[in-house]
Amino acid sequence: MRIYCLKFRLVRSIKELAAHAWLLKFNVCQPAIKLKESTVNIDLSARRQQSGFTLVEIAIVLVIIGLLVGGVLKGREMITNAKIKRIENDFSGVSAAIFAYQDRYGVLPGDDPSASTRFSGTWRAADNGNGNGNISGGWNSTNNGQEARKIWKHLRGAGLIAGPVDNTDASYQQPSNSFGGLLGIDLNLYNLSGHNIVFGEIPGDIAQILEARGDDGNPSSGSIQSHNSQTAYVIDQRYDIGYRQ
Repeated sequence: MRIYCLKFRLVRSIKELAAHAWLLKFNVCQPAIKLKESTVNIDLSARRQQSGFTLVEIAIVLVIIGLLVGGVLKGREMITNAKIKRIENDFSGVSAAIFAYQDRYGVLPGDDPSASTRFSGTWRAADNGNGNGNISGGWNSTNNGQEARKIWKHLRGAGLIAGPVDNTDASYQQPSNSFGGLLGIDLNLYNLSGHNIVFGEIPGDIAQILEARGDDGNPSSGSIQSHNSQTAYVIDQRYDIGYRQ
């Protein structure tokens, strides 16, 4: 340890020094800082104790984590509910568009034999339907010559739904639904009669919710169906759900 020495020389006055030769010297030598071992140990122990978290701090962190997790889960639930609501709104909206077209022109969109002469845009005779009162073709068809594809160009031409009106595939393309599948039109799908609005690739748990909100819960009966014979939904399976129009 480094030692510091301090010397003091005290002199009353020059006269006293001469008369009495009085000189007092102090030599003080001692360590500048001297710490007891026990003091060092206490200080290091205190530092080690202060390096961790208190129970209160841990509790606060856990509460914050809980709030964040709860917020994420609630957010996902809200998104799922919004998607379910959009399926139901799309069914109502497409049904209304079909009825509005039929009310205006006296024929079904897609089946309209005069569609190519009714609207602006790019049309050809092949875009007309046969006028037999049915919208034929598969709901997920990719064939522009089928009425199940022509319906979307007819509705777009009438301004009842948004989209291009030309000879590109986009004019005939089915819209997508909120769960990533297609939204299409079919005839007598599953055990349904008449025209059906179909939502493709719906997860089993969502299909179950849609059934519970609008029908009897059975995939093969009622006005909402997704199977020819199945009587219960499988959660990890995807379904093409048909709504009777």
